[in-house]
Amino acid sequence: MIAPTRGLPPDRSLLAVGAQITLELQEPTTVSQTWSRLQTRRQKDNSTPVSFGWFVLALDMLHALGVVDLRGDLLVLGRSDAAAPDR
Repeated sequence: MIAPTRGLPPDRSLLAVGAQITLELQEPTTVSQTWSRLQTRRQKDNSTPVSFGWFVLALDMLHALGVVDLRGDLLVLGRSDAAAPDR
């Protein structure tokens, strides 16, 4: 489910869908805008369509890994509660 398996093609794995989501988050966007952009990207790439539920699972995985965060109504790259690196 997270990684490709014999029964799950690489373009449907949560890692691949999550990577495509991060490509759409170069600027903060709403969940619905991100969903729409992901659908458009996958159509252009001739990738297997994913359901909204699969999209949400990929977002959950990205959030658990600290890659995305929800600030107000916008999805952003990075986590707001992450500690700043010491310099």
